[in-house]
Amino acid sequence: MKQVLADETEDVSLDFGAEEEERARRGAKIRHPLATFFHLFFRVSAIITYLFCDWFTRSFVTCFVIVIVLLSCDFWSVKNVTGRLLVGLRWWNQIDEDGRSHWMFEAKKGSSSSGTEEEACIFWLGLIICPLIWTTFFFTTLFTLRIKWLALVVAGISLQVANLYGYIRCKTVGQDTQSKCATQLLGQQFLQRPDIIFGML
Repeated sequence: MKQVLADETEDVSLDFGAEEEERARRGAKIRHPLATFFHLFFRVSAIITYLFCDWFTRSFVTCFVIVIVLLSCDFWSVKNVTGRLLVGLRWWNQIDEDGRSHWMFEAKKGSSSSGTEEEACIFWLGLIICPLIWTTFFFTTLFTLRIKWLALVVAGISLQVANLYGYIRCKTVGQDTQSKCATQLLGQQFLQRPDIIFGML
């Protein structure tokens, strides 16, 4: 009986089902379910804890710490993970050698690297609605004279608005980059084939 051995230099790849998985991933409405879940989980949990914490404990410090931890987890996850995965945007702060702070805004090129339209919708709705809710809490805290909660509400507004501002700047940077690329492409086409432009005149 003769045995045929594969040549050692030949790269044999047995990747069964990869095409089906890729097709299913492209067709899925939610490509990143874990990131989508945590994009909403921490911020909604912070709001619910703020509203109903008095039902479970009378300790202001306990409520304050729990809400601040949830808001901090939300800020970190949205800034570092969900923005990059769901909409292909990220922002960060960089300090140069002179000690000056520079805010960096980045938009990923191409739609294939970012999430789906449904994920983008969830991302932006969560990013916009939650700061509005914390702003409502600010006014209700002022009018009901619950002044001890004011610092917590201001912290909530600050963290939520910082992410919102960062991602709006990322979005505008991405749009500016796309328009510059389109202008450069048109300029290159004009320089390479001016006869097309003059032929249309």
